[in-house]
Amino acid sequence: MIVITTPTGQIGGRLLQILLDETRTRDEELRVIVRDPGRLPGGVRASVDVVTGSHGDAEVVDRAFDGADAVFWLVPSNPREASLDAMYSGFTRAAAKAFTAHRVGHVVGVSALGRGTPVAGRAGHVTASLAMDDLIASTGVSYRALANPTFFDNLLWQVASLRDNGVFTGTEAADRKAPTAATRDIAAAAAGLLLDRSWTGTGEVPVLGPEDLSPNDLARIMSEVLGRPIRYERQTLDAFGTALAGRGVGDALVQGYLDMMRAKDDGLDEGVRRTPQTASPTTFREWCEQVLKPAVQA
Repeated sequence: MIVITTPTGQIGGRLLQILLDETRTRDEELRVIVRDPGRLPGGVRASVDVVTGSHGDAEVVDRAFDGADAVFWLVPSNPREASLDAMYSGFTRAAAKAFTAHRVGHVVGVSALGRGTPVAGRAGHVTASLAMDDLIASTGVSYRALANPTFFDNLLWQVASLRDNGVFTGTEAADRKAPTAATRDIAAAAAGLLLDRSWTGTGEVPVLGPEDLSPNDLARIMSEVLGRPIRYERQTLDAFGTALAGRGVGDALVQGYLDMMRAKDDGLDEGVRRTPQTASPTTFREWCEQVLKPAVQA
């Protein structure tokens, strides 16, 4: 039995589809935790066991983890959460107890790059995510944290600006190269770990994408794929924070984003070397052709 949280999200939804395909010929059952089962496609609802509710709720995870061999763990964003600790470790505490109570063997979690770097302790959301990893690991469960950089898919928040103005924004220097990855590759990495549970202990699995890219690189590739000029505009951190607050993000989380972006500028994502094991396959050009371009043209 594999339990999947956030089965309607970017990563969890893709993971669920992979597992549905892969488990047709395997002796594996799938269970999902979802607030609104109506958001699951009808064919999916008929193929999985559904536990309705929040996976931050003790009673819900107690039901969901009964008989579970493995769990996919992802903390959902809550823009009005009072603190970063509440958003990550606070949300996870009930599940951590349930992992132990139900003797769950393996957990795969979505986390971030940065552990071991000089800025890991002052990186906002990343610092809180690493603390969540430590909480899960302390239960004694076999745990793998998917250590991720910035997602390609974050650009989907800027589809209107790309379509209408040919512009995307960020806080990093235009020529600063950094790892970026597709969420579908993160889902694929999670699926591999959940299906092959021969691993033990705790550790990280970096998902770095195939190459480091700068905002200027992203602009060039998007221009070529979309067939129109795309340019990058660098935001100040103050402007970024103001924009987040304008979208209803609370003060604690805004500060967490600002701290994270400062840490990225100071090398947060540079602590892991890209190897055949840490690189993920989807190129930014492929992602633009298959995901971004249809979204811009819709």
